[in-house]
Amino acid sequence: MTNLTRLLAHEMADLLRRGEVTSRTLTEAHLAPAERQNHALHAWLTIDRERALDEADAADARLAAARAEGVDAAKRLHPLLGIPVALKDLVSIAGGQATAGSRILDGYRSPYDAHITERLRDVGAVVLGKTNMDEFAMGSSTEHSAYGPTSNPWALDRVPGGSSGGSSAAVAAFHVPLGIGTDTGGSIRQPAALCGVVGMKPTYGRVSRYGIVAFASSLDQIGPFARDARDAAALLHVVAGRDDRDSTSAPVPVPDELLALPASNDEAAAWLRGRRLGLPKEYFVAGMEPGVEERVREGVAALEGAGARVEEVSLPHTEYGLATYYIVAPAEASANLARYDGIRYGPRLGDGTVLENYLATRGRGFGAEVKRRIMLGTYALSAGYYDAYYLKAQKVRTLIKQDFDSLWAQGFDALVAPTSPTVAFPFGARMADPVSMYLSDACTLPVNMAGLPGISIPCGLAEGLPVGLQFIGAAWSELELLRLSRAYEAITADAEWRTLEPTDLPRADDPSTPTPTERARAASAGVSQALTSPQAGVLRS
Repeated sequence: MTNLTRLLAHEMADLLRRGEVTSRTLTEAHLAPAERQNHALHAWLTIDRERALDEADAADARLAAARAEGVDAAKRLHPLLGIPVALKDLVSIAGGQATAGSRILDGYRSPYDAHITERLRDVGAVVLGKTNMDEFAMGSSTEHSAYGPTSNPWALDRVPGGSSGGSSAAVAAFHVPLGIGTDTGGSIRQPAALCGVVGMKPTYGRVSRYGIVAFASSLDQIGPFARDARDAAALLHVVAGRDDRDSTSAPVPVPDELLALPASNDEAAAWLRGRRLGLPKEYFVAGMEPGVEERVREGVAALEGAGARVEEVSLPHTEYGLATYYIVAPAEASANLARYDGIRYGPRLGDGTVLENYLATRGRGFGAEVKRRIMLGTYALSAGYYDAYYLKAQKVRTLIKQDFDSLWAQGFDALVAPTSPTVAFPFGARMADPVSMYLSDACTLPVNMAGLPGISIPCGLAEGLPVGLQFIGAAWSELELLRLSRAYEAITADAEWRTLEPTDLPRADDPSTPTPTERARAASAGVSQALTSPQAGVLRS
């Protein structure tokens, strides 16, 4: 049972097709650690055992029918049939919760499936449950979840990144081989880097946002978590594609080659020869940890050693990316979150006038970070400031995109860069300083501003914690990025760090281990004590 959870999704699929394991057995094998370790990790907001086992039984029936028709029929089945998957808790699933990590959606049950949920049902994937997240996807650590933080499986006293920290932690901890996240400014790639898994943000419009709780509509994009590039490609193949219910969903064909990434390391590595990769100097930001930079530069050297051409390039408007993002994203959030008024969704608080109830519901239903961004966005859109802030930010956004376009015009196949400037940081380390938290996404958010695809893959450890290497491509180049990622996996297949499992999984198995909420409170108390001590000025500097 335990060994089944260590298999990759495509390895599980092979066993299912040959009838050597059932989807029910596979699902039970993953449910066991997910339920056992959730007190220590809090990766899951809900685990739906009954629904998951029903879906597994349905998958087994489809597998049995295909095997009865012969080998060819079994081969035609999608590789995700019968495979466990985690959904971030802003993905609608009929009859299921979708809290978006917020108290303002307590008790809400979706009346319909999201587009990606429909796609997963169509191929027979098994949804184990919904994962924890920063409230309305606003955060880089999953500490802003109204239901308590998630721990990193590599170090339980550290964050898993965010906002999709629950999905990344669940995949890293072997609770599921695959997970779904959303990426508005790095919320798939950054937690993937901090948890040591693969995470991809597709091109804006590649995946329908129908049935996804919105944060910033021109930036949000759904994408996969996995433990290798082949599995990420298979999950993307399922969820991508045009959906008429989402006007931003692009009518761009989804390449079936996503299901044919090479199994052979030699074949995969050969794809690197002659590839031209750009290394943006601006992504080695001030404050980047030395160990992170060392691992990234080692990864770049490995790519060069395998035949890729790597050239230093410049994206000159990158320095304005953070400021631009934190005008555009809060502005769109302030509009999207206006609908949460205590009338249409979730609980209604207060017993007064309509306005009093509205203020009470939003005042107590939203967390501090969500309120902060609503206020920022409302201010940026207000009369007298729209031109000075929001309109100017959109113009700078165009310049950021033009920086990337100029490199594609010069013949670069992709860019290679760090994903996060640091490894996973301790609970509470950045909660008192929102700007330092925002800097966590400095290497990822320009990709969202330009609407491009990006992927983070593990490239080693620094101080015993995972480091992510990021590939960025032109629009609709997901297949090329996944081929590049598969090639990097091939040339580093013998690296010792690839044999390691998250360090703190044994502690997560111990029922006496404190919960993430308890650890976060202890960390917060320590920070508060430090800030009020006589040495506070030294600490702050």
